[in-house]
Amino acid sequence: MKHSQIFLSALSALLCTQPNLVSATEEPAFTSIMPDLFSVAGSLSNAWADFDGDGDSDFAVSIKGGEIRLYLNNEGVFKNIGAASGLPTSGDEIRGLSWGDYDNDGDLDLLAGSNVFPTPSRTYVYRNEEGKAFSEVANEIGLTIPGRWSRQSNWVDYDNDGDLDLYAANRTGSNRLLNNSEGKFESVASNQSPNDPRRSVGACWLDIDKDGDLDLFLANQSGDSDALWRNDFGSFTDIAPLLGIDQTLRSLKDGGVGCAFGDYDNDGDFDLYVGAYGENLLYNNQGDGKFVELAKSLGVTDPIETVGAAWGDYNNDGWLDLMVVGYRNPGQIPENRLYRNDKGTFTNVLASGGILDVGDHGVEWVDYDNDGDLDLSVTDGYGPTGGHFLFRNELEPSSENQSLAIQVVDKNGHYTRAGAEIRLFDSRKNLLGSRQVSVGGGYNTQSAIPAIFGVANNNVVSAEVRFMGPNGGHVQRIEEIDIRKLKNKVLTIKENEIK
Repeated sequence: MKHSQIFLSALSALLCTQPNLVSATEEPAFTSIMPDLFSVAGSLSNAWADFDGDGDSDFAVSIKGGEIRLYLNNEGVFKNIGAASGLPTSGDEIRGLSWGDYDNDGDLDLLAGSNVFPTPSRTYVYRNEEGKAFSEVANEIGLTIPGRWSRQSNWVDYDNDGDLDLYAANRTGSNRLLNNSEGKFESVASNQSPNDPRRSVGACWLDIDKDGDLDLFLANQSGDSDALWRNDFGSFTDIAPLLGIDQTLRSLKDGGVGCAFGDYDNDGDFDLYVGAYGENLLYNNQGDGKFVELAKSLGVTDPIETVGAAWGDYNNDGWLDLMVVGYRNPGQIPENRLYRNDKGTFTNVLASGGILDVGDHGVEWVDYDNDGDLDLSVTDGYGPTGGHFLFRNELEPSSENQSLAIQVVDKNGHYTRAGAEIRLFDSRKNLLGSRQVSVGGGYNTQSAIPAIFGVANNNVVSAEVRFMGPNGGHVQRIEEIDIRKLKNKVLTIKENEIK
């Protein structure tokens, strides 16, 4: 069943784990979907969005030989229309797929960064032509970014002017922040932007200091320290050393790879997981702009060679769980973890060799079949069999119905409010959870899809959305949301025009 859309303008402790020892009763039930279609080896980037505006989530996957596949979702059944829609079938190896409505026309465009080294590489932008086809326009709009070795790309409105700018992380050279001016892009001066020369792989945006603009965390590789660029109204300062989260003592083979913000302890502040080659990190946000590293005490340090991670409440109990993908050497064999969150403590529920122990690149939670629970999408670029995988969550119907999907759009109904924060409350005004409108961030993964909340046994909730803007941004609220009336529907919150 496809989602129907409801448009509303809102009113203004310690746990010791043994990650590899998992009982069969703990492992969640997932089913591999359409494995023959998704079996193409060398799958890298993974990005979800409603390409054709029909109410369900489609996805794009990049393949090592240069092909970009676009899987059109028709009530849970997928068909590859990449070539027919104008996407390449061969050419540069592509990573860093990212969806965003850069031209504010109401449909989502696709950015693709190439990964050709030492041959000069470039970036491609495929403009969405009303959900029917693509036109490649990177040169026309100033986004070829020559020489960039791509891993992650973020469509983000860093200057709060209402359109999506682009941050382009670079594995082999300086990162680039490019400002969008009426659909044309220009590089922001280096003394005003986080044009970081470190080898960046993961890029995650969040309003750390709650001043109304988005700040940037960078997971950096090959021994480089990590960065946290504080955005002061368009001027950036790296404050990671000040906060002690820069990780300066890495060896050359170690480094940050993927990053993911999520409010795992339901205190209203977004915490930060950093997957790494070496030591994985979980920074608890103290709410005052400071972080405390807790990965070891919470038992979420495995696997050793982590590539990406994604937060999602797979069992709809109201607590964000953590899916981590990585591999082990020799042979780069997938070695993944699914950490179930039990009210702020974690247990790995993924058995070695289990159905979800595949993939080593992009990982994304998505409710592709609109049944109320989160399914899992993973790509495998290194493993012996390769492919990309889609797993349907077989949660019991009684639990499937305990969720709420929220889409946040701008005053024109367009998906340009990446980074906005959504908080859900029960009938007694207790916080149930927090989500962020995705800006991308992990490793080779991104989405422009509704945020999904597990609500446990709460039938009536209220929501607030904090939009970025001057003086800490502005908050819109919706009261008396009846979960029972929203089954298989998306609650769409449209930003009120500020006068």
